[in-house]
Amino acid sequence: MSGSNQRQDLVLIKKLELILDSCTLELTPVNEVWPNLYIGNVAVAQNKKTLCKLGITHVLNAAHSKQGSIGEQSFYGDTCVYCGIPAEDSDHFDLSQHFKPAADFIHKALKRKDGKVLVHCIMGVSRSSTLVLAYLMLRQHFSLADALRHVAQKRAIYPNRNFLSLLHKLDEQLTFKRRLCPLL
Repeated sequence: MSGSNQRQDLVLIKKLELILDSCTLELTPVNEVWPNLYIGNVAVAQNKKTLCKLGITHVLNAAHSKQGSIGEQSFYGDTCVYCGIPAEDSDHFDLSQHFKPAADFIHKALKRKDGKVLVHCIMGVSRSSTLVLAYLMLRQHFSLADALRHVAQKRAIYPNRNFLSLLHKLDEQLTFKRRLCPLL
């Protein structure tokens, strides 16, 4: 990538971070950010009583196999369908490889009459919010900026710069595809 492109990307990332910075919400354990779609932390994901109270039927763990993050179907038994993504909250992890599978998992769950999805990582701020943003872009046809605004009105989120950059690339791809075929 040329220096000019890197500068343009950094300017764009900073604009996206301004949207995130406008959020005045306190970070809480769990929030509904879209009808029947929740972002939460690992403590919520490991509290079966809370999951039952919320009516959660599906759990998407964006910190699968990380220390302190229980993540197995056996933990949930037949109360929740589990999907684990072993993502790292780092400036080099390619979370984009999981955007479509995660969006498909969420979409399939929400299509069920009783479907409610908890997407979580450790804090419920970066990895999990990135996957929810990708879902809104891929399945609800939001632009990245609109998805950020929408979710930031419901929960304090802050995807890292690497994840924002990956979401920006997805946004560009989707914008290009929609120009070619407006029905997408």
